[in-house]
Amino acid sequence: MKVILICLALVSGSLLLSAQTLIDKNATDKTKALFVNLKKISSQGIMFGHQDTDAYGVKWKEGKDRSDVKDVCGSFPAIHGWDIGNLGRPGDKKYIDKAIAGIQATYRRGGISTISWHVDNPISKRNAWDTIPAVKDILPGGKEHAFFVTRLDAVADFLKSCRDGDTPIPVIFRPYHEHNGNWFWWGKGHCTEQEYIALWKFTIAYLRDTKKLRNVIYAFSPDRSRMNLQDAKASYLYAYPGDDYVDMLGLDDYMDVGVEWNKKSATEQQQDFVTVMRTISSLAKERNKVAALTETGLEGVTNPQWFTQVILDPLKANNIEVAYVLVWRNANEKHHYAPYKGHTSEKDFMRFYEDKHSLFESDIQNMYVPGKTLIK
Repeated sequence: MKVILICLALVSGSLLLSAQTLIDKNATDKTKALFVNLKKISSQGIMFGHQDTDAYGVKWKEGKDRSDVKDVCGSFPAIHGWDIGNLGRPGDKKYIDKAIAGIQATYRRGGISTISWHVDNPISKRNAWDTIPAVKDILPGGKEHAFFVTRLDAVADFLKSCRDGDTPIPVIFRPYHEHNGNWFWWGKGHCTEQEYIALWKFTIAYLRDTKKLRNVIYAFSPDRSRMNLQDAKASYLYAYPGDDYVDMLGLDDYMDVGVEWNKKSATEQQQDFVTVMRTISSLAKERNKVAALTETGLEGVTNPQWFTQVILDPLKANNIEVAYVLVWRNANEKHHYAPYKGHTSEKDFMRFYEDKHSLFESDIQNMYVPGKTLIK
């Protein structure tokens, strides 16, 4: 009987993995399992994420196994965000080394890492916010294509370095985000819709097929502020490269969460937040993808009840299924998006942390294993 049960369990796990729809059909089993489990956990709760949570915080720059989030609630976030936009710059090696070590430590504890890429403008060689048109020149046949391939090689080397011994660590990679805005060189107005799609497709094909990376889940993430909610699905899908090139439907939404520059009332903002989150959740179900709020936050957390009232309560009340919510980084007392010890949002964040629907690293398990219970 024990042999039969073991065989059934193995078959069940195999079927679960075979049902995955990762765009990389040769992804590692752990990467396939993570993708399946991201979808599964979306119906059970919402994981909390924080950008650069391991790298630095308010009033500290170095600290082993430290995070402002952990300082407040005793647990790391479930989702750890890193950015490799400065990859290759001489002064950034320290951060890159820290990122690799952080991704390794997060994996060993059972957490999940996501990586964004504020890549420098390949024409001007300045930062991502330099909007000199560049996309047409880095596509195959373009005058800077060969140079841009060296940038992709550096990304591939970084992703290959995300290993635990001989095991490639599954990661979520989120390139060319907020492309429907005009503040990045790959954004709307600086390239055509078809040029952006071509850039996305070339990037994924190069990393997946040429560089043979098998540990990557690819996330697409427009910006909410450039969406028309009267036609939300079509607006979200501007420059969507197709289901064969995207694993995760993300959204960056700073607009509907209490910012002063949005002149709508708090009630109106919440209604829009629910509308747009329902949209990505619905699209993800239709396309067998994973939905996530890939960036959000209120700078300085100036609303002391922000985490429960603005984020958790609307998502819970409307049964919106997203795998995670990630807030931006904590740099200093003015520029931070998670609480730190002594901040006025600390008590509300503890209520957020203690709610069964919000999931932190201490709440999750088996995210890289098929067919297991995910919440402790």
